Amino acid sequence: MQRRMVPPVAAIIFALGACTTAPDVPVAEVKPPAATGFVMPEGYRWSRGDAPASLSAMQAQFGVATISPNKYRWADTVPEEGEVRIVVDLKEQLIYAWKGDTLVGASSISSGKEGKETPLGFWTIESKHRRYFSRKYDNAPMPYFQRWDEFGIGVHGGHNPGYPASRGCVRVPEAFAAKLFALTARGTEVTIEG
Repeated sequence: MQRRMVPPVAAIIFALGACTTAPDVPVAEVKPPAATGFVMPEGYRWSRGDAPASLSAMQAQFGVATISPNKYRWADTVPEEGEVRIVVDLKEQLIYAWKGDTLVGASSISSGKEGKETPLGFWTIESKHRRYFSRKYDNAPMPYFQRWDEFGIGVHGGHNPGYPASRGCVRVPEAFAAKLFALTARGTEVTIEG
């Protein structure tokens, strides 16, 4: 008679399977903790919350919930200290100027139209030109131009119907563009949400 050898691993598995010493205890279902932290604001494709927070600050600072096309608000006084930053809200078609923790200005905008959308994200002002003319679009005037990308996208004074109508830039009322130009410097942070 030939003896059959059982591999050691198979023998162990067989032996454990026959073991009945483990108690028959029900296993409780463990659910992962609910997600906490940032939740994307309704209606936004991308936001870290700066645009909705700026809208709330505009309501508190200037007492308005919206700004009509070609209109803006600017604080009577601007703090001496604090980093300057700009927040652009493509969803609401508004731009906000901050100095430290104080909202100092808000304006209606006209951002990039379909096919020429203003890019979302984090930028810094790369160059500033008090008088500038477009190299791409029929030498169009772009007063108080502040460029933040290598393709010529930025903010400047111009026609502002209150809806996306530009070729990528953020157009604001010229008087607001002048105040913003005086406030910022090369390297100023720009956040574009929408």
